[in-house]
Amino acid sequence: MTTPAYGCALLAAFSLAVTPLSRAELTPVSDNALGQVTGQGFMNIENIAGQNHEFTRMTLTMDVETRLNIDNVELGQLNGGSDFSATHVALGHIARADGETFNGQTYSAGDAIPFEAHKPYIELANDATGLAGFRMGFAQARGSMSSNTSSFSGNIGLKLKDSTGAVQDAVLYDASSNATNYRATHIGVAGADCTTGTGCAPLNRLQSITVGEDNGSTDGTIGFTDGFFVGFQRDDSVTWQTLDGANSIAVGKGVYINLPTNMTVDMSQLTGPNGVERLRTHQVDMGTKLF
Repeated sequence: MTTPAYGCALLAAFSLAVTPLSRAELTPVSDNALGQVTGQGFMNIENIAGQNHEFTRMTLTMDVETRLNIDNVELGQLNGGSDFSATHVALGHIARADGETFNGQTYSAGDAIPFEAHKPYIELANDATGLAGFRMGFAQARGSMSSNTSSFSGNIGLKLKDSTGAVQDAVLYDASSNATNYRATHIGVAGADCTTGTGCAPLNRLQSITVGEDNGSTDGTIGFTDGFFVGFQRDDSVTWQTLDGANSIAVGKGVYINLPTNMTVDMSQLTGPNGVERLRTHQVDMGTKLF
């Protein structure tokens, strides 16, 4: 049965440890004894000043390795469309064959290759009228993401190699070849013609990507990214700061997904008969397209 997910399922589960009730007498602890104790809180809370909004970021000091499958995701449904619409969304995947390598590690067929997510956070943006938006993300994220996407609002940090061999940043388009980061349906190189498929392909040809950053190595490993987040904005403009405070991303009303990836894809592969094929995301291999 297909169940729509009206929200962002970024964490598959939380494990809660419950300590049995015990009876004991409370006794004072000396300052000297307390001085020998070190630790870290389960949640860190930061207040961050902005130009038009004040921000509160709540970060959980936990690490998650997960493999997650969602049948159907619809975010920002309004005016007959969706800011993000996709089926068969997955984080993490499964090795198809013995010897498959991912992020510098070698796996056997059937091994789970998890999506790594460290320090998940929720951040609130407030102004004089109240809550202007919130976002969910990770201080560090790395791993595969697969989907059959028909509508996308946000940024996909993909590099594309054009017909001349030059590498350029991917551009999101609507079906009429207008560059847009709002409810895009296509992806391609600069100056593409999506009506003829010249330098442009539907987003559903991009079956799987790798979330992460180029760490400068030549061994095939992937660096963690701190830029993976999903934002929900009430205001026409909310400026989310990068976690180090060095840069910012201004986004508009609705849902915005920031999806950094270290991948470079040849445009001819994206427009070819198979596109960028889907990784294996189910125990029973559903194939490279799944649908």
